[in-house]
Amino acid sequence: MRTLAAAVLAALLTVPGLPARAQADDALLRAIYQELVEINTTPSSGDCTVAVKAMAARLKAGGFQDDEIRIVVPPGADKHGNLVARLRGSGAQRPLLQLAHVDVVEARREDWTRDPFKLVEEDGYFYARGSSDDKSMAAIYVANMIRFRKEGLKPARDLVLALTCGEETVPGPYNGVEYLLRHHRGLIDAELALNEGGGGALTAEGQPLFHRIQAGEKVFQSFQLEVTNKGGHSSVPVPDNAIYRLADGLSRLARFSFPLKLSPVTRAYFEYLAQTEKPAVAQDIRAILRDPPDPDAQNRLWQVSATYNASARTTCVATQLDAGHAVNALPQRAKAFVNCRILPGERVEDVQATLERVLADAQIKVTRMGGAVEAPMPPMKESLLEAIKAVNEEVWPGVPVILGLTPGASDGRFLNQSGIWTYGVTGLFHPPGGSNAHGLNERLRVRSLFEGAEFQYRLVRRLAQP
Repeated sequence: MRTLAAAVLAALLTVPGLPARAQADDALLRAIYQELVEINTTPSSGDCTVAVKAMAARLKAGGFQDDEIRIVVPPGADKHGNLVARLRGSGAQRPLLQLAHVDVVEARREDWTRDPFKLVEEDGYFYARGSSDDKSMAAIYVANMIRFRKEGLKPARDLVLALTCGEETVPGPYNGVEYLLRHHRGLIDAELALNEGGGGALTAEGQPLFHRIQAGEKVFQSFQLEVTNKGGHSSVPVPDNAIYRLADGLSRLARFSFPLKLSPVTRAYFEYLAQTEKPAVAQDIRAILRDPPDPDAQNRLWQVSATYNASARTTCVATQLDAGHAVNALPQRAKAFVNCRILPGERVEDVQATLERVLADAQIKVTRMGGAVEAPMPPMKESLLEAIKAVNEEVWPGVPVILGLTPGASDGRFLNQSGIWTYGVTGLFHPPGGSNAHGLNERLRVRSLFEGAEFQYRLVRRLAQP
């Protein structure tokens, strides 16, 4: 059933020279979105291969041939399938990659208000695990590729769609993008890639405030903290307790903040916010832009928005604890996991050294978990930015486009490291507080799905022209 928001959108988004958005386009997008959301793709019990095969069937029904679609399943990982589809162009330009992951984080039914694996449309929002992260983008790309084929688009470059598995699995046996780059790079090699990240901000009243483009992301690195000792009987406690030692170190870490560091991208982001935030907040933003930045203003600002804090400095936070072996025994071991999101340009080795200094206890052993993918920030291509701004003005007149750094990490890090410059460009707008991705009752505004699809359609079509 077509929603009122989609009907209103179709009436608004009619531009001379472009095919009008049809009711059938919206109906197909919604059907693809619902099908994908309702396929469980969690690490514990889900199956990405089922999901990408369902999307391959959608593409075939939309006119794509077998030789234009590849399902790539890593050996020994039957549930970690990936899909690559290609709409061939003239070759006048190098390919454009549209990337989305189909795996999602865990969601327990007993914790959610609604079934997380049933798409529920309620009060102007879609609710489900993956409704925002990242099955909305995956569904949009699939629906738009079918639309391009139906319209007979003859692009100047190949349009490549990659739906991958393993982005949310940390650590995990396979990451789809990393696997494809290593074993099938020719399938996804491109001049540039569009990915999740970025997105628009809405006011509390639902009006678009700005559209943020991700022009870089932090480096993901986790550490294990461990204390061991001989333990003993709990009836005879001793001062040297592994749990207490670890807890004391974590308390010191909780009170520590890495220094504020602004890149040209994040400085421009805060300069824009200083023009739009409430007066008191704007004053504090201007105070952190000074040299040296005002520490009191920083402390007040971080209370306003954790995202502001995460955009401006490296962060390390305790995420898991594991200690002791019996309720009536002194702990022989206490372990914690700390996840760090490191600013581009900072070294993982330096962050580890800082952790060890802040923990201030030689008995707390700090071990790196896996190797971080330290990728460069992609250069902002003027032609891409001009195309984004032009399409943005068609869909959301007067809404500014700004660049920003994403506090989280995405599969773009693998592409950027390999020289395929990747940008977070979604066209999805979220209310204050965001979509609650990774959390309970994840949601996406209904209107945002259809607007985002139209934005992506126009942007890719523009980038596909000679």
